[in-house]
Amino acid sequence: MDHYENRKFKRYLGYFLILSSILIFWKIMTIEKDNGLLIGDLKDRLRIYQYKLHLTPQQMILLNMLENDKHLDDMPFIYAITPTYYRYVQKAELTKISQTLMLVPNIHWIVVEDSEEKTALVTNLIAESGLKVTHLTAKTPPFEKLKAKDPRWKRHRGVEQRNKGLSWLRSNMQLGKDKGYVYFMDDDNTYSIKLFSEIMKIKKVGVWPVGLVGGFSVETPVLNRETGKVESYKSGWKPQRPFAIDMAGFALSLDLILAKPYANFSYKMDKGFQESQFLSYFTTKEELEPLADNCTKVYVWHTRTENPVVRAEVKGYEV
Repeated sequence: MDHYENRKFKRYLGYFLILSSILIFWKIMTIEKDNGLLIGDLKDRLRIYQYKLHLTPQQMILLNMLENDKHLDDMPFIYAITPTYYRYVQKAELTKISQTLMLVPNIHWIVVEDSEEKTALVTNLIAESGLKVTHLTAKTPPFEKLKAKDPRWKRHRGVEQRNKGLSWLRSNMQLGKDKGYVYFMDDDNTYSIKLFSEIMKIKKVGVWPVGLVGGFSVETPVLNRETGKVESYKSGWKPQRPFAIDMAGFALSLDLILAKPYANFSYKMDKGFQESQFLSYFTTKEELEPLADNCTKVYVWHTRTENPVVRAEVKGYEV
């Protein structure tokens, strides 16, 4: 991130913090009906009224930063890598994700199109979002493309795009200097902003449940009651895999990605083993960090939008 982009991000974050603080201060005064409330009391009142004001953990972190601006400089980015490809629901899916990410102040969205060139649809959506975004392209080879009637498991998906995102990080970030987290954020899922607060707790590799996947209502790591460590997995497909974890169910520290430049996804990996074989580069099952309240809460879901039957396109509209 260059100096200009860094200043711009901090300025927008500052605006957000100031406006949020004014709104919350007003709400607290309304609750107490006490015009004598001092600014110095704000921190204590935030703790008292956190739930009454419906403040998220992420908002509490940000508002507490008002006491010391230098924390803004030290706040690590979450690098969310999103492969995307054209279909009728692409704009709808990316709109849903982008508007979730607008609530996350330390996000750097890496959008990688399965295309030879950047498309106007994705370029315009990114520009309108106001998010910090790196927009890349990486074309999937024709022999790895899913055909219209192929089941999703028949081909590897997102390999070129995820690897392009990893390559960008390794080319632009420095090990030991840049801190952050890496999350593979597919464009056809639904994400709670609570997930991003969980990601910020990661030391090496964090894991959590994913809803509505593999024929189960939830796929999740299963913890040992005594040690609190991951001992097995509840999964609808091959739970005996070394890491029976969905792509949406883990994130890593940026340090790990930078320290192992050879660790990528591959077409040579067994079908359905992309996540498991990728994680094997970085960790063991015993080292996984269970998050989301010891893997009891669901903050991400597979909610693929049904492909619509479009009988005619109306000219002049970008759907």
